[in-house]
Amino acid sequence: MGSSPCPCNVLAASREERLPSRMNTSELLNAFSVDVEDYFHVSAFEKAVDRSRWGSYESRVVANTHRMLALLERHQVRATFFVLGWVAEAYPHLVRDIYRSGHEIGSHGHWHRLVYEQSPAEFRADLRTSKRILEDTIGAPVTAHRAASFSITRRSLWALELLVEEGFVVDTSIVPALHDRYGIPDACPALHRIATAAGPLWEFPPPVLRFAGLKLPVGGGGYFRLLPLPLTLRWLAKVNRHVKQPFVFYVHPWEIDPDQPRLPVRSPLSRFRHYVNLASTERKLEVLLRQFRFGRICDVIPQQ
Repeated sequence: MGSSPCPCNVLAASREERLPSRMNTSELLNAFSVDVEDYFHVSAFEKAVDRSRWGSYESRVVANTHRMLALLERHQVRATFFVLGWVAEAYPHLVRDIYRSGHEIGSHGHWHRLVYEQSPAEFRADLRTSKRILEDTIGAPVTAHRAASFSITRRSLWALELLVEEGFVVDTSIVPALHDRYGIPDACPALHRIATAAGPLWEFPPPVLRFAGLKLPVGGGGYFRLLPLPLTLRWLAKVNRHVKQPFVFYVHPWEIDPDQPRLPVRSPLSRFRHYVNLASTERKLEVLLRQFRFGRICDVIPQQ
């Protein structure tokens, strides 16, 4: 498998710039995405929550996802929802509600397993299960994919070819930064096409920017909750203005649920990452959605 050349570089962020009162961002359409999973599905909690017991936990994914749908409706934004197959099987009405609201449905796998901890055969089986359930539920093809915890890394690049073989045309699983669970630091940071033995695949990485010698993901998740909002807005605007590229933003329904049950997780780092600033996420999303143009991934890619 080979990849297409990518001449773009990670943009260096300037400490001196100040955020204008109202940024005049470009007319680029960016992608808004939601990883539809429950609070007990996250990879960091795997040791505390066995998959065989998922059904015994209080589920909050339906209410939280409807809250996310209402947020997007207020801003007239259509998004791509990467739905966990387990969620779709348990709550098919939720997936239909998302789809009928005009949003794109993508696959987030079935069991939320890290790709590099699976064999190719296991990954293919999990992928097929999620795709079948989602397509049967909405009656339409599902062609976008995001791996659990962005876990397509150097150890699991073989997954890209399998995605093409299984009918996917776009992936957004490779983070061009270093993280203890994911990332390929020198991967192309822009939306680009990858050549595989099975055919081409669009790769749409979450945005990263260089700051203080580090490449920081700035497109959602824990970084969005942790970093000051003006800094995030400034950096995302740089992707549109200076690199002249669209970005993909991501969030989880549980990130707007500060009252979710607390799980007995031993790792202080995992607890911090999951629970930090949950109470402010929805307010920050309101500002973000007013500041940039957003659409579905399938709306962004045809512009390229």
